[in-house]
Amino acid sequence: MANYWLDAPAHHAWLTREALRLLDFARASRLPQGFGNLDDAGRLPRGAVAETLNTARMTHSFALAHLHGVPGCKGLVEHGVAALQGPLHDALHGGWLAAPEGHGDGRKAAYLHAFVALAASSAVVAGVIEAQALLADAIEVIERHFWCEEQGALRESFSRDWQSCEAYRGANSNMHGVEAFLALADVTGQPRWLERAVAVVQRLILRQAAGDGLRVTEHFDSHWQPQPDYNQKLPADGFRPYGTTPGHAFEWARLLLHLEASLQRAGLPAPDGLLPAARGLFDSAWHNAWHVDGAPGLVYTLDWDNRPVVRERLHWVHAEASATAAALLKRTGEGQYECCYRRIWDFIAEYFIDPVHGSWHHELDPANLPGARIWGGKPDLYHALQALLLPRLPLAPSLASALAL
Repeated sequence: MANYWLDAPAHHAWLTREALRLLDFARASRLPQGFGNLDDAGRLPRGAVAETLNTARMTHSFALAHLHGVPGCKGLVEHGVAALQGPLHDALHGGWLAAPEGHGDGRKAAYLHAFVALAASSAVVAGVIEAQALLADAIEVIERHFWCEEQGALRESFSRDWQSCEAYRGANSNMHGVEAFLALADVTGQPRWLERAVAVVQRLILRQAAGDGLRVTEHFDSHWQPQPDYNQKLPADGFRPYGTTPGHAFEWARLLLHLEASLQRAGLPAPDGLLPAARGLFDSAWHNAWHVDGAPGLVYTLDWDNRPVVRERLHWVHAEASATAAALLKRTGEGQYECCYRRIWDFIAEYFIDPVHGSWHHELDPANLPGARIWGGKPDLYHALQALLLPRLPLAPSLASALAL
């Protein structure tokens, strides 16, 4: 029998200890209006603002922790739900602003609303009664404004009053839409969310990416025509970088496996090619991004000839690669994914985990030293925590529902 870390009690214990350590660090992010972004030492900077994205991700993460049996987390979930229903919600026009009134540009993004829906669904599973109303509100906004049935995908963003729609479509927001839709399908019991996830996957992966060597095109115009030169002059953008993003290829690969398992669990047919696409996305990203510049680790972006553009190593990319290697190992039982899984965690343990100040460095420079070109501080719990939980969970249902079983 293969000696897989996923079967090893000691590995499970290590994952649990690290998750608890991250949660202890993240508790300091609480602000009156939600959750803020912690600095490298785990402190809230003077004048810190509770951004909606981090509040939604923290609410989701603390809901997972509560469901995992970590005491003291349900109150943090309730705090996040109250913030998303109060100061972060646009009482005038509906939906969610990026930050409380007076901060940010007022635009409303599909990416952000997907995380609000995910947070609300996880809070419902965690038993927060008030989250039911938040979930209903998030669903109504997604269906009214963001979901385009004709295109089978999410629109990107709107002006605050919903009158102006951005002439851009993004794979990133739709990827997190798929993540949210899987959770919504579990919490509501409504198969239309799985059908929508399938529609997005068919457009962006089974057609677009499959036609380009399973490289994920990130940027499109409003008619879903690829924009390969988008942000060429701003290649290190944190959300819309130029070129291809290997971390998103890993993330998409994992979501394809979750979608396949969720459809099977619901008794619905799965599109042909989900597993081959997941394999191809992972293998291509691994081959083109790991150790590609002579140093260990995965680079942030590549150009269209698969050459590194932004060579910084981001923690979320490695968290997603680890979680996807675990998912592929579960789905296939093939030892190559165990090798990748071990290699990624060894790299995370050596370079990303910060034993002095806590949590993980969010970014490393090309020499694998802590950096802050793209992401400063340590605001994100979501990616690392999920990477620590997913290896011990089935591919379906989604995280919160699986932890509640």
